[in-house]
Amino acid sequence: MITSSATDKRELRSENIQADLVVIGGGLAGTCCAITAARANIKVVLVQDRPVLGGNASSEVRLWVLGATSHMGNNNRWAREGGVIDEILLENARRNSEGNALIFDTILLEKVVNETNITLLLNTAVYEVEKKDANIIQSVKAFCPQNSTAYHLQAPLFCDASGDGIAAFLAGAAFRMGAESKDEFGEKFAPSEEYGELLGHSIYFYSKDTGKKVNYKAPSYAIDVSKEIPRYKSFNTKDIGCRLWWIEYGGRLDTVHETEAIKWQLWRVVYGVWDYIKNSGNFPEAQNLTLEWVGHVPGKRESRRFEGDYIIRQQDVIEQTPFDDAVAFGGWSVDLHPADGVFSELKGCNQWHSKGIFGIPYRCYYSHNISNLFLAGRIISATHVAFGSTRVMATCAHGGQAVALAAALCKKYNIQPRAVGQQHIGELQEELMKTAQHIPGCKLADSEDLVQKALRIEASSTLSLSSIPQCDEWQALQFSTAQMLPVGKHKMPTIRFWARAQSPATLNVQLRISSKPYNHTPDVIITSKAVAIAAGSNEYAVDFDHSFDEVQYAFVCFMNNDSVELQLSDKRITGLVTVYNAINPAVSNYGKQEPTGDIGVEAFEFWCPQRRPAGKNIAMQIEPALNAFSPENLRNGLQRPVSSTNAWVADYDTTEAMIKIVWAEVQTINRLELLFDVDYDHPLESVLLHNPETKMAFCADEVKVYNCNNELVAAVSGNYLARRAITFDKRVTVTELKIKVTNTNHAAPASLFEVRCYQS
Repeated sequence: MITSSATDKRELRSENIQADLVVIGGGLAGTCCAITAARANIKVVLVQDRPVLGGNASSEVRLWVLGATSHMGNNNRWAREGGVIDEILLENARRNSEGNALIFDTILLEKVVNETNITLLLNTAVYEVEKKDANIIQSVKAFCPQNSTAYHLQAPLFCDASGDGIAAFLAGAAFRMGAESKDEFGEKFAPSEEYGELLGHSIYFYSKDTGKKVNYKAPSYAIDVSKEIPRYKSFNTKDIGCRLWWIEYGGRLDTVHETEAIKWQLWRVVYGVWDYIKNSGNFPEAQNLTLEWVGHVPGKRESRRFEGDYIIRQQDVIEQTPFDDAVAFGGWSVDLHPADGVFSELKGCNQWHSKGIFGIPYRCYYSHNISNLFLAGRIISATHVAFGSTRVMATCAHGGQAVALAAALCKKYNIQPRAVGQQHIGELQEELMKTAQHIPGCKLADSEDLVQKALRIEASSTLSLSSIPQCDEWQALQFSTAQMLPVGKHKMPTIRFWARAQSPATLNVQLRISSKPYNHTPDVIITSKAVAIAAGSNEYAVDFDHSFDEVQYAFVCFMNNDSVELQLSDKRITGLVTVYNAINPAVSNYGKQEPTGDIGVEAFEFWCPQRRPAGKNIAMQIEPALNAFSPENLRNGLQRPVSSTNAWVADYDTTEAMIKIVWAEVQTINRLELLFDVDYDHPLESVLLHNPETKMAFCADEVKVYNCNNELVAAVSGNYLARRAITFDKRVTVTELKIKVTNTNHAAPASLFEVRCYQS
């Protein structure tokens, strides 16, 4: 028994914790930051004011994780973010194919608690900042009501990834809130006063079929959506969860301090929507439906944005500004919403895409006036317009990972965040790429990698792309369809393909390229050929008579003709994809982007892939063959397709292919790093959507490593991740290292993007 005499005052139980880095905010940016930092031997305290990790991706909000891939609805090929966020999404696909938000919670939590360098404080809110001087944070104070404990968290470095920027705000970091004028940064899409200033919050709901009739009586505070929501007829029984992202409100309010008022209004809308579905008489199919879940926490889009040494702008997004200090990338559209949200007469969003991904400079990830404060997540240094793209969760997570390794360099050199960019940006970029974090315009040049010193890299089998084999499936040209082919500085090969038609037709076949060789928007038409298609099934040849000056992808475009079918292939090949000039309304893709007026964005067509099992390659013969899969690609410093495949791929008929790395002198190897093809085109949305694959089709899943004496020294079985590190039980001394690679999915030949070897 515990007894305590009456007293004038008591103090809370308190705990002091010291770390190398305190991360405030356990959304995806903060979570990926903490995990990445912990793996870099940084002691981290991760402070989250909610009972679960993930922020808007958690079961409290249930928004799917997206980034540059944009639901496969833009021209950003192979653009899924790398590093820890990729690892999490692949793990989720493996274990949570139904997209259950509760399971995603457990995956995030497992990733964090498995890192011994992380101290996790859930249900703990930061409420005070103590400063050493005007520009340095010394500590933060936080409180957990669940255990009635006050925490005093001290560290030389802090990262605010809290969404509203609570620590940055309390510390006095310069910030912005609302939309800049067109004149301040020359942004032509900066919204007018009529358009509004802020993006609002959203609350979602889920329904369930009970198998019997369910009645519903709305609470008194529910609104009549047929009278108050201009687009109420868009509600239906099929759209649930974050498909109803446009149930949004609060853009004309203070999205920090009036969040509770915004939440109440959103509840009024949600229960009114359900009343309309159940009781309007317009949805007889809703008879057996019940309201299974409604969010209690609104998903926030926009509040404060803090100023770094650079503020990324609309022009940087659209024009893909090259930055010497790029450490992450974005690719979501410039996606701004009317401030009145669901109550607006305007459409729910205005999405304007770039022709490719854009780099985000390191200078956006730290405060310009608080010297030891990193910024991560949606609060990074961006204008309101650029924020429309940088705010999405996978992009935020990617930036959080950059912050983590910058913090590791701060510790290594005893410096502040700004100095990392001024003195060690190359090292930061190198460390990020080692974790499979793609950075536009950068190649990994790792001086410690022994493979870079190898005499040669050989392969028992290498694909020479002379054909994409036929299968029994044919596809009508309902939409214009293009086969992307990795061409070098050579003449375009002759293409032979198979088409069939019931009656004679003319098929327009175009050769296109991207105006920027690292992009995948086919905006330049090189030439067109009219091919006379006879009745029946026949083989046809097209010679475009064109030579390329740069290494890039060519698009062989078979233009829309409903009366013609093309023969397809079952083969899935790393670095090859078929794209379609179709539509994807979910991301404002209607086949072509056509801006009205001069708003600083470009007009171009969308050519996007389809999700498997659709989206098969077009069967064709290629003469002469394309040689884009050399084993030398394994050390070219690029870990995904960009302007070429950047991969080694085995021949079709090889079930087990052997890579052999040969050195002129004896090497002692302790660790091996392998990078696999996990289909960076696939968005891997975390919730709501069903994902039928637990392993990406291209990913080699069996690896065996042999020494010079053909002795097995290591093996990987059941792989489904992009990056696998192998530490040998005993150091291996070799002049040759052999790596046997197998993909048990025989539809896709074995492949690898990179092999690296280290002495320690």
